[in-house]
Amino acid sequence: MSKLPPSDLSLIEPTLNTYADTPGSLIAILQATQEAYGYLPMDVMEHIAQKTNTPIATIVGVATFYAQFRLEPVGKNLIMLCQGTACHVNSSELISKAITDELGIEDGQTTEDGLFSLEHVACLGCCSLSPVMMINGQTYGRLTPDKARKVIRSIAAASKEGDEQA
Repeated sequence: MSKLPPSDLSLIEPTLNTYADTPGSLIAILQATQEAYGYLPMDVMEHIAQKTNTPIATIVGVATFYAQFRLEPVGKNLIMLCQGTACHVNSSELISKAITDELGIEDGQTTEDGLFSLEHVACLGCCSLSPVMMINGQTYGRLTPDKARKVIRSIAAASKEGDEQA
């Protein structure tokens, strides 16, 4: 993976000013950090350690223990593919294979161009639409491998078109 530029630490300063001296606030600080950066950059976690007087090992331990936290940046389009019971029995593994074949990534990975990330999730709460995936908050249900590919291709085309207009 390429080396990322240093993070803008000013994004997390308001949170640190509020919570740095508050015992038990590490999870709230990490949640705000992820909200600001989209993930938990290592240089920001080191800054949090310094400002809160908390060992970096403790911060990384919390960040890696809870599934809500990401240590790597996610793509512009986050695909959350449901693996719940209803989706599983309705062949979500075929949808996963189609996405993997289409994008060349597995669960937890991001495409080289940074356009898509794939994340398998326990349940999206849309069982009547199974199998289902959500991309950037938009739900796509009653998927087939072909429908999943078409959705991804459509989003990719729209992203490229948007980049050309910018």
